[in-house]
This record gives sequence, structure tokens and C-alpha cells, in this order.
Amino acid sequence: MNLRQSTSFQSLSGSILLSHPSLRDPNFLRSIVFLSTHSKENGSLGVILNRPLGKTLGELDSSFSSNPLAAISVYEGGPVEKEKLIIAAWEWIENNSFKLHFGIDCEKASVICKANPDAELVCFAGHSGWSPGQLEIELDENAWVVSKLDKETFAHREDHSLWKNILGSISDELRFLADSPEDPSCN
Repeated sequence: MNLRQSTSFQSLSGSILLSHPSLRDPNFLRSIVFLSTHSKENGSLGVILNRPLGKTLGELDSSFSSNPLAAISVYEGGPVEKEKLIIAAWEWIENNSFKLHFGIDCEKASVICKANPDAELVCFAGHSGWSPGQLEIELDENAWVVSKLDKETFAHREDHSLWKNILGSISDELRFLADSPEDPSCN
């Protein structure tokens, strides 16, 4: 399902971008990017949801070891500013609706956790970014497939098959392409 239907600008903030199987850039190979912001004037900023680093915030940065947020999982957010950490919290209202707190500090994250123990906190090392108009060009080139983020997708963000499963549910052609091996020479 590609949400881009018309040529007029439509903000995709809150959507996910699934890299098209033909996109071979190693930074985004088989990735699912959550777009936190997307505007005509400022471009786009997002984070990769399906690349867990296998570490917690406390393991990645010893200054967090005694912090209540030490157990937050860390993901590779993208190729930009990999040394910077971004904390985000999703508060799910319904399966397809959420309140997002993005780029929050530790104090705000703690307040959110206390107020809503069901809030899901995630930390990202780095982010993905596009200058104004750059993402639109990539979308026109079919480098990305736009979809909605729902609670089910978010809950399975560490499943290795998530990217393939979502693309496969969109169309038979995408399912066929997504099933091909990462390295075609292994076919």
C-alpha cells in the first residue's frame, strides 16, 4: 500500500517507509524507517525500526548503568550522527493510533514511564535524514514503499522477517521480490 496518491505534498510524518527490494544501499537494505517528521520546508527525519543493536542503553553507555532507563533497547537509527542517541516513547491509544514523544531527554522519559507504564521506550543510535525534496525524489523512483505504523508492526520490530512479511502483504510482486536472497549470487 503506497500512501502517496497525488503529486501535491502530503506529510508522511508518523508513517513507515519500507525499502523497496531493489534498493541496494547497505544503510537501508531491508529496512523499515519510521518518519518522525516530514515537511516540504525542512525535509524528513526518521529512524530505522528493525535494526536492534542487541544492547541496552546501560550496556551502550556506562553513564546510564544505574539509571532507571538502563534497560531500554538500542537500535541503529540510521547513518546520520550515529554517535548521538535519540530516545522516543510510543503511547498506543488503539492498535493504529499512538502518541509519540520523540527526541526526549531522560527526565521526560522517566515521567512518561511513571505516568503510563505501558508506554514503549526505544533508543536509537543515529537517525535517517533527507533534505527538502530528497525523499520525494526517492519515492518517485520507487525506492520506498509507504505504509502505516500499527501496534502489531511495532511489537514485532525485532523479527528478522518483518520487512519481508509487510511487503509480501502489500502485493504479490513485492512478495516475490522480497523473497529473493540478499545476495542474488546465492540463488
